[in-house]
Amino acid sequence: MTPEVLFQSLWNDYITRLCPSADKVHSLLEEDEALINDHIALRTFNVAPLGLETLAKPFLALGYKAVGDYVFESKKLVAKHYEHPDPLQPKVFISELKVEECSPQLQEIVAKLVAKVDVTKLEGDAFLYGGRLWDISFADYQVLAQESEYASWLAAHGYGANHFTVNVNQLKAFTEVKQVNDHLRNAGFTINESGGEVKGTPEVLLEQSSTMADKVSVTFSDSTETVPGGFYEFAKRYPMANGELYTGFVAASADKIFESTDSK
Repeated sequence: MTPEVLFQSLWNDYITRLCPSADKVHSLLEEDEALINDHIALRTFNVAPLGLETLAKPFLALGYKAVGDYVFESKKLVAKHYEHPDPLQPKVFISELKVEECSPQLQEIVAKLVAKVDVTKLEGDAFLYGGRLWDISFADYQVLAQESEYASWLAAHGYGANHFTVNVNQLKAFTEVKQVNDHLRNAGFTINESGGEVKGTPEVLLEQSSTMADKVSVTFSDSTETVPGGFYEFAKRYPMANGELYTGFVAASADKIFESTDSK
């Protein structure tokens, strides 16, 4: 297994199941060279055996290292990001919901989901792009959504890339994130405006934006419904004092990017 093979599998799942519109975004932005994927994001619950470290294992086996820690108090999330020694490989941002800080009702639903997991399916890396490891009713999904969009998204979709990210620094036709947003708006896409359409500034060394999530069909145990799926992100990185591009993330900006999958 190589990083290229793993990310191709994640991409195939992403454009098939979670964000079918990503193919169009790709074609709207791709120039003479293949687009560089800045990073992907994955979501999980902090309940054994599904914690953040479980999702990180396949990446660590490929040479990735944990290099950043993040806390999102209002969303009850913590996260880490991982980088590969080869700077051309995408970064990986993995977050987990602190279930014990949520309501008893949410904890009960999550416990039911986790109890259905076949732990043998967590071996290897196929589970990272394999979708749900449990069944869930739409009624339970709606209960989760009332409290935590993050929890309901994860419960509905299971594992897969929440988003891929275009490296704006690579683009020749556009030098600013705002220009990318305008180009996509003109093509009919809706941009996430939470906290402003461009999150971050040159001063914090990172600017980000994203489309709002696709609406995708999900089969629940009691019905088939249309719910928010994945989205596409765009990131422009700025040089640090040593001249190298900043490779981390800005929690305040990431907090607003999470809201790309908000159904409200």
